[in-house]
Amino acid sequence: MMRMTKRTPLALLIASALMMAGCSDGDDGKDGAPGQPGEPGQPGEPGLPAGSFAETIESAAEMTITLLPENLAIAAGQPFSIAFSVTGKNAKGEDVPFLGMDKVALYVLNEQANDAGGAPKQWVNHVMANEAGYYMYCTPEGTTISWGNEVNACTLVEDEANPGTYTGTWTHEGPAPVILASASADDLHRVFMRAYNIVNAAGEGISDKIFSSPLDYIPATGELAQSEKDTVSSAACIQCHGEQDGRIANIEAHHNYQKVENCVACHNPALSGGQDDPAIGWNADFGPMVHTIHGGHKLHTILGKELTGEAHEMFGEIGFPSELNECTVCHDGEPSWQTNVYAEACQACHIDFRNDDSLAVPHAGIDAAACGGCHTTEWMSSAHNVGDRTKATASIEAQVVDVVYTEGAIEGDDDTLQVTLAVTQDGEAVADGFDLLPYTKLDKDGNPAYSTVMVGSVDEEGTVTNNSYVEMSGNAAAGGEITATLAGDLNLDSMSLYLASRISLCSKDGALVECYVDRDAAEPVPQYEVAYTAITMPTAYWNLANADGSDALVSRFSQPDRITADEAKCNNCHDTLANAKHYGNLKFDQCMNCHNETWGGSYHSTVEYKSDEVDADGNPVFKTIDGLSYHTRDLFAVAHRFHTGLWDDNRGFPAIHLDSSMETQGYPDQANSCVACHKDDTALFAADGGLASGKRALGVDLNFDGVNDGYLSPVAEACRTCHAHSSPAALAHFKSNGSYVEGEPSTSADLPVESCGTCHAEGKTYGIDVMHAGGAH
Repeated sequence: MMRMTKRTPLALLIASALMMAGCSDGDDGKDGAPGQPGEPGQPGEPGLPAGSFAETIESAAEMTITLLPENLAIAAGQPFSIAFSVTGKNAKGEDVPFLGMDKVALYVLNEQANDAGGAPKQWVNHVMANEAGYYMYCTPEGTTISWGNEVNACTLVEDEANPGTYTGTWTHEGPAPVILASASADDLHRVFMRAYNIVNAAGEGISDKIFSSPLDYIPATGELAQSEKDTVSSAACIQCHGEQDGRIANIEAHHNYQKVENCVACHNPALSGGQDDPAIGWNADFGPMVHTIHGGHKLHTILGKELTGEAHEMFGEIGFPSELNECTVCHDGEPSWQTNVYAEACQACHIDFRNDDSLAVPHAGIDAAACGGCHTTEWMSSAHNVGDRTKATASIEAQVVDVVYTEGAIEGDDDTLQVTLAVTQDGEAVADGFDLLPYTKLDKDGNPAYSTVMVGSVDEEGTVTNNSYVEMSGNAAAGGEITATLAGDLNLDSMSLYLASRISLCSKDGALVECYVDRDAAEPVPQYEVAYTAITMPTAYWNLANADGSDALVSRFSQPDRITADEAKCNNCHDTLANAKHYGNLKFDQCMNCHNETWGGSYHSTVEYKSDEVDADGNPVFKTIDGLSYHTRDLFAVAHRFHTGLWDDNRGFPAIHLDSSMETQGYPDQANSCVACHKDDTALFAADGGLASGKRALGVDLNFDGVNDGYLSPVAEACRTCHAHSSPAALAHFKSNGSYVEGEPSTSADLPVESCGTCHAEGKTYGIDVMHAGGAH
């Protein structure tokens, strides 16, 4: 039996007749005796057992909408109809039929071949092509309100005989707007649905959009199909924008459409144009739009291009965390991106490409339809040097094979440290005479920029203290080894050392290349493609108490069970940590030389926010936040601060920053999702309530003179470097739990463990795993 979800009122006509008997005195008659009780009525239809259905859900992930090809009639020349099923979770977490759906939207698009300029394959949204909006609603009434106007909708009917099953039909004049007369039933079609008016048990609306999974199929045969157009997967977006129940977690636009497959339903060639209008400056078709958004300010700093109009206003401050030329960071799907070449996609980065003299070939006068004549298979990859940095890093390897240390005999004599590296290039030992110097970029003073081995000591707790740098360039190789010596007041006798790479070289086409045509020229002409390429060199540990370096102590940064952050997750977004700085650091145990708990101070001790003011050149003015400062550079402190915008602009515009409302701008993931950077299922608190890393004090250097002025408690500082807690109440809370805080450090590094974990450790009511579990935007 079918029933309408809408309840149509039943008009009942009740007639009654009053019979009056005439009496001489005008009094009413007496009531008669009660009649016999009537027969019992028939029992009603039994309801569904409790727990066998759902009418509410607690999150979008608890609802599943299922579409099947055999239940869809969307091809031209046939009446529209659709059937689908919906499940929700009951109190036991079981999937059960969902009842009471009263509004959905249906999206239908198809993938068409295109030979008229633009992408060779294009998405066509049927409703947009029919100029009827973006999607078609279905409601029990067959109408709904959209943007303040009543519009026709398909009629939604719930099947009482099959709980959780719904059908939709079109009862209005003409074809349904999701049926496109020009669409071929032999082309791939994509169909998905959105549910509305879904609430939780408290009657509150579910904050996330609720979508079905997109269904790709061929209407003519009913067979499932795979799009040739999907060159970017949702998984690629999730790498930076986070994951929530299998969906993209954090997209600002339209309050998050969650999947690439959903975004292209509207962002397709139907919205193209605007890129040539300086007042607009961008193309809303998906490919060009995403290129422009992620190009952001790097289009200016790297390509010398300026976004204009709306594009500059909306996207001009975005800082893509990887390299713009590394296409496969996003294009992880079909390889068609290498041949899917069209002017609009290129123009998104090469803004005025027809007049761009930086391109290898002038493009003035070239028709957009002719792109494929030159830009053939795999050309895109080679032109953009895709993967060349990674290849170059893999091509040159080094490892520490010997360390010799001599302590000065008397006060004032130099100590000497000799370090030997075994170096290979493309798997073969480097030739005699090989020198790193020609491959090392010059700094502003004309010296080699980054060609050193960083040296420091490691104590029994795995804590490191940096000491010095050994310059490896300028020393010729012999027998496949490069040896360099450092002299000075080192005081390393009998210590356990770490030796880590700070070597960053020039490369081109995936191999090392000498940085300049003539290095000794007054103005050397560069010939590299990548200026700072890391080499492959594991951090070494060497015990000076033993000639062979044996029994060396190992830094906590090289102990996986003491590191809660995940290098792989950094690389998800940055592609390689070498992108973060120019030092050639690929691993945390290379970053540790500068970013550790024993070396205090910060180049960014104050915090600034982007005000609403601009200077005479139109650049934003950053202003200091009074009372908020940081004087430690431990790796967690720097990472927390930078990614939450607690930074300044003293080294250029910070891609992640605070705005005038003190809101973080520029961070792509959910700010409260610790697992965006930290390992999954790893406790951040140790059993004693301290940090899992084992660090129990952070050095503070107020004057940045290399001498610590005190020590802070690390748990409170870990919180403060994200939350910027510096109010008197917050500091009092920290101190009441045993913390030494900014402005009131301890003079001793031997600090008690704070009691923060009593309430905030994992598993507690207010545990970090509860309060920082992430949540859909």
